[in-house]
Amino acid sequence: MRPVRVGLLGAGTVGGGTLRVLARNREEISRRANRPIEVAWVAVRDAAKAHDDAGAIPVRTDTLAAVEDPGIDVVVEVIGGTTIAKDAVLSAIAHGKHVVTANKALLALHGNEIFAAARKNNVMVAFEGAVSGCIPTIKVLREGLAANRIEWIAGIVNGTSNFILSEMRAKGLPFAEVLAEAQRLGYAEADPTFDIGGIDAAHKITLLSAIGFGIPVQFDKAYIEGIADLSDTDITYAEELGYRIKLLGIARRAQDGIELRVHPTLIPAGRIMASVDGAMNAILVKGDAAGVTMYYGAGAGAEPTASAVIADIIEVTRLMAAEPDERVPYLAFQPDSLSDVGIVPMADVRTSYYLRVRVRDEVGVLADLARTLADSGISIDSMLQKGVDGETNEADIVVLTHTTSEGQFDEALGRILKLPAILPAYARLRREDLT
Repeated sequence: MRPVRVGLLGAGTVGGGTLRVLARNREEISRRANRPIEVAWVAVRDAAKAHDDAGAIPVRTDTLAAVEDPGIDVVVEVIGGTTIAKDAVLSAIAHGKHVVTANKALLALHGNEIFAAARKNNVMVAFEGAVSGCIPTIKVLREGLAANRIEWIAGIVNGTSNFILSEMRAKGLPFAEVLAEAQRLGYAEADPTFDIGGIDAAHKITLLSAIGFGIPVQFDKAYIEGIADLSDTDITYAEELGYRIKLLGIARRAQDGIELRVHPTLIPAGRIMASVDGAMNAILVKGDAAGVTMYYGAGAGAEPTASAVIADIIEVTRLMAAEPDERVPYLAFQPDSLSDVGIVPMADVRTSYYLRVRVRDEVGVLADLARTLADSGISIDSMLQKGVDGETNEADIVVLTHTTSEGQFDEALGRILKLPAILPAYARLRREDLT
């Protein structure tokens, strides 16, 4: 049988890993796909930077011309970014090529356009590697949990941020110091904005929300808050209260739509998710029939991501002869079955909160704080005083609330900060039980 011919766009970390795994496991991959898979060429902008693993495979620098090659069946895009990658993917689709990509930013921003073009041209777009490396979450949502009405998805989906938070907790170090260490070790880029700012996690949870709830990709409506302003003080206090702080991507079915948010979150220390440390990823999914299931593994890296990329190539190979309507839809639902339910504004999201305020340690301050929350309709789960400074007569008050809306809490916070004994420094975090 004629081999499936693959054109590989990009020969960096993931591209090199893909070439290595394809070569090392060639026989096993061919057995699974039921036909040989061969890389016809590798396309890079600078031939001198082509990965050593390319070996004797021809290297091309004409990316857009390469994807038009009539001898290619599948284009694998691991360039990254949303400019050249977008043009190349759309051109490949227009020329009847199936596409495999690990590019979460591309799909989070332009997925609706790309999927529409693929449907028009009867080709497949597979993207398991775009979310959490080797963890097969997309396949789980599209197929394994297809009988379920998904209630929520919550994940640690950015390894850099998780490494930083784990180190801050374990060593009691401030954010800036741990970030520098993460950069030295190669966990964080020289410009870590996408990771520590929550943008990378938002790209991923946006894709998972679309698949889990059968809605269009809506990255522009996600609420995004990163970890750059997180204090080691709050990590310590959270630990004393029985919680750990993780950067979570959360998508939840609510009464009036879908919540879509990324932010640092207190998780009870007894939950399995709270024990996911270092650069690892983990995703929880709650379905009405299956209950809560968890998926854990390496969320990035050359060969973990290559594992997902090649699994997609195998899947595309198996389904090439199938009629388009017989293939699993990109977002798990056929286009005419996608829901138009909206994304819930952050002000209407309901959760519980951690609040730390710095106060002058004087009579009545606890009562004033409690009264202000009560007047806003917010009940207190627990309250404690920490960090009393005898010289300045200042202390930290930490409050855990019961569930309320974001808007209601923001209103109460505004009133709290105007109380005479409250100093400007404060921290507000959200809390999730994940049950």
